Amino acid sequence: MNAADPSRPVGLLAELTHRCPLGCPYCSNPLELDPRQHELDTASWKRVFSEAAAVGILQLHLSGGEPASRRDLVELVAHGAKLGLYSNLITSGIGLTQMLVSKLAEAGLDHVQLSIQDSEPRSADHIAGYKGAFARKLEAASFVTEAGLPLTVNAVIHRANVRRAGAMVELAVRLGARRVEIAHTQYYGWGAKNRGLLMPSREEAEAAIGEVEALKTSLSGTIVIDHVAPDYHARYPKPCMSGWARRTLNVTPSGKVLPCHAAELIPGLEFWNVADHSLDEIWNHSPAFNAFRGDDWMREPCRSCSRKTIDFGGCRCQAFMLTGEARNADPVCHLSPHHHVVETILAEARDDTHPPQPYAYRRLRPSTAVRRERLDISAD
Repeated sequence: MNAADPSRPVGLLAELTHRCPLGCPYCSNPLELDPRQHELDTASWKRVFSEAAAVGILQLHLSGGEPASRRDLVELVAHGAKLGLYSNLITSGIGLTQMLVSKLAEAGLDHVQLSIQDSEPRSADHIAGYKGAFARKLEAASFVTEAGLPLTVNAVIHRANVRRAGAMVELAVRLGARRVEIAHTQYYGWGAKNRGLLMPSREEAEAAIGEVEALKTSLSGTIVIDHVAPDYHARYPKPCMSGWARRTLNVTPSGKVLPCHAAELIPGLEFWNVADHSLDEIWNHSPAFNAFRGDDWMREPCRSCSRKTIDFGGCRCQAFMLTGEARNADPVCHLSPHHHVVETILAEARDDTHPPQPYAYRRLRPSTAVRRERLDISAD
């Protein structure tokens, strides 16, 4: 595939808002969050959904921030259903009421993904930076299942909960989830900012991987387990987004369209906005979308590697963050000339000589006091 002949997209990640009541320190949202006054209005989002359907998109993922912060969420879901889009709500659960979930189901919502931070309430609340979050998530899960909507539980694994990866799978079963995604932290956005506090040791990660893989067998027929292994501990990089700008696109709250949720961190890329261009124009002609399509951009060892159509050279954002050049091989790959950077990071993750530091919680306005009850809980 070359830049002039891209494949058609199948999924749209619509970041309706960056507003969120939680402060998860691994959040992949950018450090510079879009304020409410910059968010697309209802009519603009409807137009984006219509354009998505017109270019062949099938899946509509409603995300944020917390999408329930939008008062027009039911209206947007209904519009997506009218277009025949399969809609998936990605939510913290905070802000979901039984009435709202019922309205969303009636509007045509197809699926809900609910995040949990831990299987242990005190730790879960500490990670979220929100007292009572764990209890409210359990309640939200009951609203979803009572409404007859399929439920997936998302659990992000890191140093504070890595020893309870299996327990989070078991919690998902108790919540009535049909699927659980156990995903080790991806170090973008706030996750990158907190990497030193989040990254588990190789031994901890491998123990969690073994536990989850064993549960895939023992819980087969009870729940589907999707397991996203930690790429920093891998031999080869993940096929990020199934290749740059090949399958999905992401629209930010302010209308910028990205090939992936972290693409803005790569300098020099030009991102077009839905206020100025249609999704079709952006998908086919946007400079950012064509920047790393195909393999003309690749350097060695990727250019001559037999895996270049499997992992597409890995993650461009990760390559930039760790080497300063987005065209380099993802340093996670053991063949990368920059793999030593990852080895150094992993060595630092084993260093327990430094006292634990507080998380840099994800905040829309870091300099302003947040109207929620803060926690004074030591990290696990």
